[in-house]
Amino acid sequence: MNITIKNVSSPEDIALIADLGREIWHEHYDSLIGPDQVDYMLEHFQSVPAITDQIAHGTVYLLAFWDGEPAGYCAFKPEEAKMFLSKIYVRGAFRKRGIASALFDQVQKASSGKSCIYLTVNKYNSGSIEVYKKLGFTIAKEAVTDIGGGYVMDDYIMEKVL
Repeated sequence: MNITIKNVSSPEDIALIADLGREIWHEHYDSLIGPDQVDYMLEHFQSVPAITDQIAHGTVYLLAFWDGEPAGYCAFKPEEAKMFLSKIYVRGAFRKRGIASALFDQVQKASSGKSCIYLTVNKYNSGSIEVYKKLGFTIAKEAVTDIGGGYVMDDYIMEKVL
């Protein structure tokens, strides 16, 4: 068992994140929001150009590897007083091995001096909500966000006070 985590910086890393996103999102979200919305969201939020733009505007991406094999990733963006945990995803074959916790530990370290870490999660994504609760998050409020293309995100905003 060997988890390694690296900062995403190269075009190759960004392409790997986009590939992992396609795999994980379709596996996890097709049944929740449908494959059409998943494709729309991947194109707008997890494509190579979208990830490149996010990094250029302060979002930090981390890649996690299990014995050298890509296992998952996360993204977070520091704000003035808070840390926004944009995403944390682990491939199905690598879940329940401590990878999400290892990624989250890095987010917590980067959150020194912040009042809290917050995130958005689909209201019907019960498995992820339970993981976040185990990490110390609580549901703060609900939010419905229009993301264009006739789609909305129906989410909980969860936060962990630091």
